[in-house]
Amino acid sequence: MSIVIPENFTCLGIESSCDETAAAVVRGGRNVLSNIISSQIDIHRKYGGVVPEIASRKHVESILPVIDSAMKEAGCEEDQIDLVAVTHGPGLIGALLVGLCAAKGLASVWKKPLIGVNHIEGHILANLIGNPGLEPPFLSLVVSGGHSHIVIVREDHSFETVAKTRDDAAGEAFDKVARESGLGYPGGPLIDKASLSGDPDAYSFPRTRFADSSLDFSFSGLKTAALNHLNRAKMLGVFDLNDFAASFQNAVVSVLVDHTIEAAKRYGMDTVCVAGGVAANTLLRSRMASATKKSGFRLYVPEMIYCTDNAAMTACAGSYSFFRGNKDDMSLNAYSSLAPGVKR
Repeated sequence: MSIVIPENFTCLGIESSCDETAAAVVRGGRNVLSNIISSQIDIHRKYGGVVPEIASRKHVESILPVIDSAMKEAGCEEDQIDLVAVTHGPGLIGALLVGLCAAKGLASVWKKPLIGVNHIEGHILANLIGNPGLEPPFLSLVVSGGHSHIVIVREDHSFETVAKTRDDAAGEAFDKVARESGLGYPGGPLIDKASLSGDPDAYSFPRTRFADSSLDFSFSGLKTAALNHLNRAKMLGVFDLNDFAASFQNAVVSVLVDHTIEAAKRYGMDTVCVAGGVAANTLLRSRMASATKKSGFRLYVPEMIYCTDNAAMTACAGSYSFFRGNKDDMSLNAYSSLAPGVKR
C-alpha cells in the first residue's frame, strides 16, 4: 500500500554529504517550504575537484547559518518541526559527520525524532517533489559524481538495486575527462555546454556491455579511451574540443539510456525516473524523453534545483521512511558507502 503522509507533518532535512551544505523544511513529504543550499563549487574549482578536508571545514562554518535560514524562510519554529532527517551516507565521512552532529543536537534539544537518510534514496525521491501524480512502483536511474544505479522503488517505498557501476560513476568520468581536456570543474555542466556546438559522431568511444546479460555499468574503459585520445591529440596538435565533448557525452548518455530502458522492460515497469546531479544534463533529459515515449513509458525528472545535492530531497525521503516505521537514535553513524535500501 502506498504511504500517505499527513499534510501538516513537517520535517527539517539536513544534507552535507559532499560539497553542498543544505537545509530544508518540507511539509507533507512533498511541499517544500524552504530549500537553502550553500555551495562550495568556487572553492574547489581551483583544485579540479572536491578536497574532503576543505569541504568538512566549510560545512562546519556553514551548517548552523544554513539551518537557521531554512527555518526562517519556512516561517517555522522548533515546536512546528515533527522530524529531523539527515543524510548519513554514502558520502565523504568528514562532511557527513558535520550534518549528522547538527541533526543529533537539534533532535536532542528539540526532543524530536531523528532519522538517517540514504543519499541515493534521497535523489530518487526528489522526483516526488513537484510531481503529485507520481507514486511507486517505479524504476529510477540515479546518476551523479559518485553513483550510477538503476533502482526499483516498490509500492511500500522499499528499494531494490537492479544495476550499478562496476567501476567509475558516470559523473566521475565527466569530471575527469573535463579536467584533463582543460574545461575545468565541475565537469558535467561544462561538457554539456561545450557539446552544444559539437558533432556527437565525430569520435568513436566504446560502450561496455557485460557478457552475463547484466545491466551493470562500466565507464572506466570509456574514460580511458577518452583520455588516450586527448593525449594523442595533444601530441599531434589536431583537436576539436566541442566535437570531443559532444562525442564523449553521447557515448555516456547512450549507455545510461539504453540500460535504463532495457531494465524497465525486463522488470515490467511502466514509469521511469531520472535522479542525481547528471539528471541535469540536457542530452540525457532529451534522450530519455524520446526513449521512454517510444517505449510507452511515463517519465519523471526533477526540477534542476532538485537534481544536485539539496536537503529538500532528504526531508522528503526521511518523511516517507519515518512513515514506513523507521526511526533512529543517537547511535546513528555516517557511512562512506551505503547501498539503497540498506540500513546499518
